Amino acid sequence: MLNLISAFSFAEFFGKVWDALTSKIALIVYAAIILVLILVIVIRVIVNEQRRIAEIQDNDARRHEVHENEQLETVRAELDKKMNKISLDVAAVKRSVAYGPLSVMPVGATPAHAGSGASTDAAEGEEEVNEGGSRFYMLTEIDKEYENYTRPDYDDDITLKELCEEFRNFSAGKLKLYYDIEDIRRFIGALAVTKLIILQGMSGTGKTSLAYAFGEFLENKTVVVPIQPMWKERTDLVGYYNEFTKRFNETTLLYKMYEANNNEEIYITVLDEMNIARVEYYFAEFLSLLEIPNPDGRNLDVVADRWEDDPKLLQHNGKLRLPTNMWFVGTANNDDSTFSISDKVYDRAMVLNLDKKATPFEAEGSCKKISSTHLETLMAKAQREYDLSDRNLRRIKKLDEYMIKTFHITFGNRIMKQIRCYVPVLVACGGTELEALDDILARKVFRKLESKNPVHVKQMADGVCAYLDELFGEDKLPLCKETIRLIEQNV
Repeated sequence: MLNLISAFSFAEFFGKVWDALTSKIALIVYAAIILVLILVIVIRVIVNEQRRIAEIQDNDARRHEVHENEQLETVRAELDKKMNKISLDVAAVKRSVAYGPLSVMPVGATPAHAGSGASTDAAEGEEEVNEGGSRFYMLTEIDKEYENYTRPDYDDDITLKELCEEFRNFSAGKLKLYYDIEDIRRFIGALAVTKLIILQGMSGTGKTSLAYAFGEFLENKTVVVPIQPMWKERTDLVGYYNEFTKRFNETTLLYKMYEANNNEEIYITVLDEMNIARVEYYFAEFLSLLEIPNPDGRNLDVVADRWEDDPKLLQHNGKLRLPTNMWFVGTANNDDSTFSISDKVYDRAMVLNLDKKATPFEAEGSCKKISSTHLETLMAKAQREYDLSDRNLRRIKKLDEYMIKTFHITFGNRIMKQIRCYVPVLVACGGTELEALDDILARKVFRKLESKNPVHVKQMADGVCAYLDELFGEDKLPLCKETIRLIEQNV
């Protein structure tokens, strides 16, 4: 009986609870709670979105401020340069009025100073009076120095392989600069291909020091020209004629170019941070002249015409011959402060990637006196003795057809000519033919994939690597495959 009463009481209780939970008032309470929750979520989303928009606007404002500051600094630097030139011109005019016609020579711009490798523009120093001199003070001083020139004793017995090993040992033993032998071979091989070499890589891997060490090894100091962000034309490199002072504002580069035309030394000129300004602007005339096959046709405009007291090697039309014994080595960093280097420049240059530091080692080495004539003879000999094998020529032809079909990229006559120059010299330096092919194909052909559709490159990456293994042998072209994989990872 008690069980029945108890069961009835519980049933009645749960029934009342259910009626209360499902009543209209309860449903209204539920709806109100849901609306409050929705309102809270909406408010939170709106607040977060406003905060995100504020952060974006703040970042944009900061970037805009940084960009304006950079532009302002560039304009200020250019104005300072122009005002400095104007002040020098005004000072020269005042002296002419006070003392009669005077000749102006920058203090410190003596031939010894210019040959020290400093990159300062002689026209921006203090002025010194020099009556009745030529408008090219520094260049005419070179003419005087070479009036009784005697050709020094060069080491004309050294081979390309010995050159690489001696240079590496000298850098390690005398300068404590360490390089892998492969990088040394690539650097020497690049000298055979073109007069413009681009060294890329992380800061601290030895881009500038490699060129510096080579100059020390040859006992002919490397000239370092720090590129300025506002440079836009050839005169920033070689100087200009000053109408007020009736003098040519000579630069160290112009001095070294003129000096190089008087001897057989090997000259290395470093364009430091070359892409901090647009290479296609300030180096445009050099790029065009270096494409001329005949070295005698590579003549650079210096002045409009020749005067009677001008330097001896200045031509009648005011041009100066680009020396065949001078190489330009540009160091390049890729960051927000630099410009990207165009395909036009890359195609005409040889690129070396210095991505890691070499392991220090003990070595002894001494500097060598090597003439540019002997170096060119060694390179020509290597190209005759170690010409590309027929087998690899067939492989290159098949790879060219594959790249045209897959990516619409072709080798072209320029690249084929560079391959034929580079590979034999690298073999003569101690490398192998496949190592040389791997290096130049990675820098000249597979680098072009960076400008192609990255999604398509990623889809084809496995197939391209498999085709390289099939054509050349498994893992015989690691640098080419590494280039493809890096592009694939960056997608």
